[in-house]
Amino acid sequence: MGRRSQPRKPVEVPVRIFGTDSHGQVFSEKVTTVNVSRNGAELAGVRPALALDEIIGLTYGSNRVHFRVKWIGEPGTARAGHVGLLNIAPEKPLWDFELPAAIKDDYEAASVEHRKNVRYRCQNSIEIHTPEGASFWGRVADLSQTGCYVEIPIPFELGKKLKIGIWFGQTKAWAEARVAHQTPGVGVGLMFTEISEADLGQIRGYLETLSPFARIPSRTSTSAQRKL
Repeated sequence: MGRRSQPRKPVEVPVRIFGTDSHGQVFSEKVTTVNVSRNGAELAGVRPALALDEIIGLTYGSNRVHFRVKWIGEPGTARAGHVGLLNIAPEKPLWDFELPAAIKDDYEAASVEHRKNVRYRCQNSIEIHTPEGASFWGRVADLSQTGCYVEIPIPFELGKKLKIGIWFGQTKAWAEARVAHQTPGVGVGLMFTEISEADLGQIRGYLETLSPFARIPSRTSTSAQRKL
């Protein structure tokens, strides 16, 4: 059982989604909402192959906001072509119609994602070094013992190997990583490929200091999984 932080309003309006699908192909398509809230939306008629936790853009009228994919409807079911989205910048206005007041409502997702490691929301600086010698700075938006999502506009290609240093105050943990997925202009998901026990211990210790409210709820889906 899951719980939505905002009640949803059934409404069908045309929107446009854009981003990169799970095959690395750029897409931009018109779809329709099924219901919306201040923090999320359910869409129908979605054709691109998306993966859980990918970040995609959504435009409604002249407004544009980025969302994270939280669940994907199973093929061959009534929810085929449906996706559930979570607004990653809920402070930005998107809809031009009234929405329900903020209260809790019960909700059970159509699919749940199993992860090997719990991810936590955070805001840590990260330095990224490429094999070519270039260096970049970004911000870690969520972190687990096996990977992280980095907000950075640099379009690193899928599979690219990187050396990263995640900062925790005055110290940092180093790791070798590869790009597991990416959304152009938004960020990249990195999977650790090599990390020392000392650096991994530093990450574990940091995660233990974070509030349980920083945990990102896990969901299960047999249609798509991304494990970091």
